[in-house]
Amino acid sequence: MPDNIAYFDNAATTYPKPECVYQAMDSFNRNCGVSLGRGQHKLSSKASYTADETRQLLLQLFHCSNKEVAFTNTATEALNVLLNGIDIPSGANVYISPFEHNAVTRTLHHLQNIRAFNIIQLSVSQEDFTYDLNGISSQFDKYKPYCVIISHASNVIGAIAPIEDIFSLAKKYGAITIADMCQTAGLIDTDISSNIYDYIVFAGHKTLYGPLGISGFIGRNLSVLPPIIYGGTGIESANQDMPMTSPERFEAGSHNTAAIAGLNASLKWILETGVKNIREREHENYIKLCSVLDEFDNISYFKPKNSIGVVSCLFEGYSSDEIGQVLSEHNIAFRSGLHCAPYAHKFIGTFPAGTVRLSVSCFNTENDFEMISEVLQYISDNS
Repeated sequence: MPDNIAYFDNAATTYPKPECVYQAMDSFNRNCGVSLGRGQHKLSSKASYTADETRQLLLQLFHCSNKEVAFTNTATEALNVLLNGIDIPSGANVYISPFEHNAVTRTLHHLQNIRAFNIIQLSVSQEDFTYDLNGISSQFDKYKPYCVIISHASNVIGAIAPIEDIFSLAKKYGAITIADMCQTAGLIDTDISSNIYDYIVFAGHKTLYGPLGISGFIGRNLSVLPPIIYGGTGIESANQDMPMTSPERFEAGSHNTAAIAGLNASLKWILETGVKNIREREHENYIKLCSVLDEFDNISYFKPKNSIGVVSCLFEGYSSDEIGQVLSEHNIAFRSGLHCAPYAHKFIGTFPAGTVRLSVSCFNTENDFEMISEVLQYISDNS
């Protein structure tokens, strides 16, 4: 981490990574450096072993040895595979939270134009951003859910969804369930072995503390889903249809194997450190950030009842872009605007201007908090 940057953009990409991630990727590039499943030589076998071990580490992290892992380059790609693959029929009811990312909402918007299904927001309190389980049960009674898609935690305000409770309700109607865990995988210990979880999506570069370029989805009997990308898989090359086996069915082309090696190292670090310990460190830094913000009367922010370390702020008299320019000039890494989640901003009343988003990880330092405190004081003094 550069000494002159205070990094508060962890909801986009966690930084820095554990040292072992950098070492694993460097070692892989120097000592292996090939794509998995593309040969019978020793280097290819080493790459394939790394990928297979990484899949097992993910299943261990999510306590779901009964499920399968398919890798994608991004979580957006994974969500596209799932939302296209579950074959939403015309007239069906698709439930989402108010906090979904454009990876979900744009994909659903595209499919809705083709099939004319209904998109319904789950009942959530606008006071403390908790999910109204009784209200959701009534919604399901009135409009039977075909599928329920929920971001486990909002990338805008950090609000945590009780996905186990909601999916349990949804399964009473036979609904397909999908959890976007990009902001919580490796941060909130979640057992997805139950049949109430059909699919979950993860992003390696966020709370899994891995590199960019490696994400994926986990579920049972993945081969029932159609692929959205076609091409070489290293097996059944004479067959012009994609293989029916998972994960090959979803992993056409050459893989970002160096990123898989980095994710392999970060998963081992998470399992060794302990998800609970990482969560405690991150929460401590979240409390520190809130304490800094509380010192300034010109700043308001959203504080859900249950939250990860993501804070959206409003500055009296200034737009998020104006504040963003000042923060950037003072070497604060952050994000301003809509954060690819316009539905969330409409729900909290900050559309279209958006907010200034500050997000912590378990690696934030005292220097980070000192730097942002100084900048906020500068803004206050010059307002």
